[in-house]
Amino acid sequence: MSHPSGPLAGLRVLEFSGIGPGPHVAMLLADLGADVVRVERPGVAPGNPVVERARHRLAVDLKSDDGKAQVRAAAEKADVLIEGFRPGVMERLGLGPDALHSANPRLVYARITGWGQDGPLAQAAGHDINYIAITGALAAIGKQGETATPPQNLVGDFGGGSMYCAFGIMAALYERERSGKGQVVDAAIVDGTTSLMSFFFGMRHMPHLSAERGKGMLGGAAHFYRCFACADGKEISLGSIEPQFYAEMLARSGAPEELAKGQMNPANWDDYTEKLAAMFLTKTQSEWCALLEGSDACFAPVLAMDDARNHPHMKAREAYVEHDGIWHTAPAPRFSRTPGIVRSSADDGADVVARWMEAG
Repeated sequence: MSHPSGPLAGLRVLEFSGIGPGPHVAMLLADLGADVVRVERPGVAPGNPVVERARHRLAVDLKSDDGKAQVRAAAEKADVLIEGFRPGVMERLGLGPDALHSANPRLVYARITGWGQDGPLAQAAGHDINYIAITGALAAIGKQGETATPPQNLVGDFGGGSMYCAFGIMAALYERERSGKGQVVDAAIVDGTTSLMSFFFGMRHMPHLSAERGKGMLGGAAHFYRCFACADGKEISLGSIEPQFYAEMLARSGAPEELAKGQMNPANWDDYTEKLAAMFLTKTQSEWCALLEGSDACFAPVLAMDDARNHPHMKAREAYVEHDGIWHTAPAPRFSRTPGIVRSSADDGADVVARWMEAG
C-alpha cells in the first residue's frame, strides 16, 4: 500500500467490516489519508474493491478471547472506531463504548445503523428502503398514481447514513481538540435522512415545492425540471427553473413559442410537458447535447455509469481514476495542499496495529 496522503494522514481508524454505509465511511476517511485497519472474519475475501480500498486488513475471530484482546489493544491506540452491528452486539462482545473508553477516553466511537441505538424499531432488521420509508423521503419519489420508486440505496445508506456518520466523526474529533475526550456518535440512517428532508419540511406551505409524489416542481411534475426521451431512446435532463435559464432553453431548443408564458403555473405543466416530450423525440441525445450542453439552459444528458466516466467534463475533472487495473471513483472533496489519493488494500493490519502500539 502506498504512503498515506491527505488532510487526515496520521488519523488511526479501526473499522469493523460490514456492508453499505459503514465501509463507505471508512473509504471516505482512508481516501483522505487515514490509516484504516479493517477487522474482518478469517477467510472472508474483499467484496467491493472500490468501497473497500485503502484498508489494512486484519483477520480476527471476535468470538475468541485472543481475537477480542487483539481488538481491544488496537482500540486503545485508535482515534476512531466504526461499527455497524445491531445495538448491543458490541457490548456482548465486551467491545462496547464503555469498555473501550475506560482504556482510551479519547476514542471517537461511531455507530452507524438504520434505526438508531434506541427506539421501538432499534432491534428490527431493515434496509435502506425501510429507513427512508418512515422519514417521508420515499413517499416523495416516483410518479403520481404509482407506488414509490426506491432511489437505489443512495438516499438512506449513503446520503442519510455514511455522509452523516463521517460528518459526526469529524465534529467529534474537532470537539476532542478542546475537551480531550472522545464520545459516541449515534449515526442513524433515519436521523440523517430526516435531516436531508429539512428543506422540504420547511417549505410544506409552498405548493410548488411540495414533496407529494409527482406533484412538486422538483419531483418531476414541472415540464422544466424533469427528464425526456430522445429519438435514440436515450434521455436528457432539464433543470431550467429560473426565468432567464428557462428562456435560454426555449430559444436554443426551438420549443413552441407558447411555452414562454405561464412557466410557473401548474395548470400548464402537463400540456407543456407533452409538447416538450414531442420535441425532444425529434433528435438524438447527442444532437440535443450539441444544442444545449454548456449553456445556461440547465441541461445535461442522462448517462449510465460507464458513459459518465467518459464524459468530457468528468474526464477533465478526473472524477474516475484507474488504479491497479480497476476504475475507481476519485476521492472527494478535493484539497489544494493535501489531496487524497486512491490506494490499494493489503493484509497488513497486524503490522499497522503493531506500529500504533510502538508509537504510543
